[in-house]
Amino acid sequence: MANIHSQKKRILRAERERSENRLYTSAVKTYFRRLEAAAAAGEAETAEAELRTLTSTIDKAVKSGALHRNTGARKKARAARIRASVAQAAGASA
Repeated sequence: MANIHSQKKRILRAERERSENRLYTSAVKTYFRRLEAAAAAGEAETAEAELRTLTSTIDKAVKSGALHRNTGARKKARAARIRASVAQAAGASA
């Protein structure tokens, strides 16, 4: 444990920031799994809703610094590709 007062404050702040970042990254993973599940089930409307929520969450995580902007862009591109595959499968079966 640190003896310097400012370092003690920095440790507390780092822990608080870490927990905030974990909230964002955990939420992104959760919404990504939901999107994949909707895509596997072929539910186009659900997949569209999950994509919107996921995109919003990724943007907020990038804005707060929990995710790097390139990581956010990559995750959004992968999510859009999954959503497009659902739309293509729905169009092919209709």
